[in-house]
Amino acid sequence: MGAITSAVIAVVGVILGWITIEIACKPCLEKGREAIDRSLNPDFDPDDDEATAIRAPLNPPAATSSASVKAV
Repeated sequence: MGAITSAVIAVVGVILGWITIEIACKPCLEKGREAIDRSLNPDFDPDDDEATAIRAPLNPPAATSSASVKAV
């Protein structure tokens, strides 16, 4: 009877630990699972993903400021 009780307590402890980790790390785990789902999807094309597309110019204009360059 003691072995069964110990086994049940161990299983419940593992389940509660798993639930705790799932709750504590939920945002990180969701992002990781989404990334895994995308990488395993053969129809996924990263070029078509508008949500993560970077819209920065390739050659941004140079920032000139009178305070940064002083003639001596």
